[in-house]
Amino acid sequence: AQPTSSESEIYEVVKAVLDLSPQILEDLQDYQGANEQIRGAISNPSNEELQDVAWKAVMPLVGQLKKFYEYATELEAVLPQLLNALCSGNLTPVEHLEQQQALAKQFADILHFTLKFDDLKMTNPSIQNDFSYYRRTLSRRKLSNCLEEHRRISDIPKFRCEMLSKFSLLRLEPYPTPMLKTLSDATSKFVSENKNLPIENTTDMLSTLANLCRIMTENPEYTSRFESQETTLFCLRIMVGVIILYDHVHPLGAFVKTSNIDMKATIKVLKDQPSNSVEGLLNALRYTTKHLNDESTPKNIRALLQQ
Repeated sequence: AQPTSSESEIYEVVKAVLDLSPQILEDLQDYQGANEQIRGAISNPSNEELQDVAWKAVMPLVGQLKKFYEYATELEAVLPQLLNALCSGNLTPVEHLEQQQALAKQFADILHFTLKFDDLKMTNPSIQNDFSYYRRTLSRRKLSNCLEEHRRISDIPKFRCEMLSKFSLLRLEPYPTPMLKTLSDATSKFVSENKNLPIENTTDMLSTLANLCRIMTENPEYTSRFESQETTLFCLRIMVGVIILYDHVHPLGAFVKTSNIDMKATIKVLKDQPSNSVEGLLNALRYTTKHLNDESTPKNIRALLQQ
C-alpha cells in the first residue's frame, strides 16, 4: 500500500528504520558465538593467553549485539508515532486500518520483525553465553583497558563499556524476548503519556487487528489465496504481537472472559499449525504476556495454552 499525503511524513520516518530490519535478522541468524573460546578460558582460569583469546573473540560479538540494542531503541522511538496515527481521531479501528493501510502495514512489519527476532534469539544460546561471559569478565578488567580494546578490536567509535554493560543488563539478559519487551514498554508508555487519548482507542485497534489476523488464518477462503506458508506465519506473528501489546495496556488483559479477543480461537489456530513453526509464538504468549496467570483468566484457556 502506498502512503497518502497525510501519512507520508510518518511513513518515511518508519520506513528508514524498517529498511534496516532484514540485515538485522540476517546478522542474528548468522551469529555463531564464541562458545569454544569461552570454554577454553573457563576450563583454564589461570591461563592468561586463553583468557585473552576468549575476550578478543567476545568483543566483536558484543559489539554486534550492541547494534541490535540500538536498533531496538530506534523501533521504540518510531512506534509511538505509528500508534498515534492509527489510534487518534474519530475513525473506528476498522476505518483506521482501511484508510491508513500503509501505516497499518508498517505496524504489522514491526511486529513481524519483533516476533521473528525474538524467536531467533531464544533459539541461539550463544547470545546468552557470550553476554554472561562478557559481564563476568568486564568486572575483572579496568574500564580504561576495556575501552582501548574495543577501539582496537571492534573498531566501534566512542564505544563506552559502561553503556554496553547497561544495555546488556536491561535488555538481553533478563528477558527471553527483548524486542517484544521493548515494544510492550513503548506501547504502555504511549498510553500513559497520552491521557487525552482514550485507552479504548488503542486497545480496540489492537484487538481488531488480532481478530482480523486470526480470521484470515483460520478461514480457508483466505488461506487458499496465500502464496506460501510464510504468509500464514506473517499473519500469526502479527496476531500474537498485538495480543501481547493488548495484554500489557488493557487494565484487565487479553485473557479475561470479557476480552475483545477470542483467546480460545486464537490458541486453537496456533495449535492447528505445524508445531515447529509456531512453538516460539506459543511461548511468547506463555511467557511474555502480563495477565495469563491472573485469577481472572479462565482455567480452560490457561490449560489449553500450557498443553
